[in-house]
Amino acid sequence: MVEDKLKMSKESKSTSPSTPYMSVGALSRRSGIAISAIHYYEREGLLRATRNSANHRRYSRASLRILAIIKAGQRAGLPLAEIRDALGPALSGEPLGREEWRRISEGWRDDLDQRIETLKRVRDRLGLCIRCGCLSHELCRMFNPEDAAAAEGPGAPGLEKDDYRPA
Repeated sequence: MVEDKLKMSKESKSTSPSTPYMSVGALSRRSGIAISAIHYYEREGLLRATRNSANHRRYSRASLRILAIIKAGQRAGLPLAEIRDALGPALSGEPLGREEWRRISEGWRDDLDQRIETLKRVRDRLGLCIRCGCLSHELCRMFNPEDAAAAEGPGAPGLEKDDYRPA
């Protein structure tokens, strides 16, 4: 019981708002992101740590917001390179405020809207394709008789264009 109180006391001290820096373990507990992922983000240039006199990593409290943005971007399907570009000044240790988050979210909005529309087309057209039961690109007479789509170039025009009608 006493040991549990001591452990909780130490953990709360390392993550209290008055502590400017926290260990990787404290950052992991507070953010819900695995230590290995935090180290990966640091290697990829998405997060910065300083080192204390014992050469242990220490992360600023602003790292919590950066990790939240990374998580939001990944859940939206954005590549890490795009997330890194959006974070910009935060990667040099500047805290992210409302204005910076607005800039980031507005920058992602158009891309996310396009992704949403693409996902809707895929969802709607996959249902039609599966309904016929052939599950064969070569034999399907429903969407691509005699491979007419080949004349339109590579890719999947039936999924990529809103008004696609096979020739």
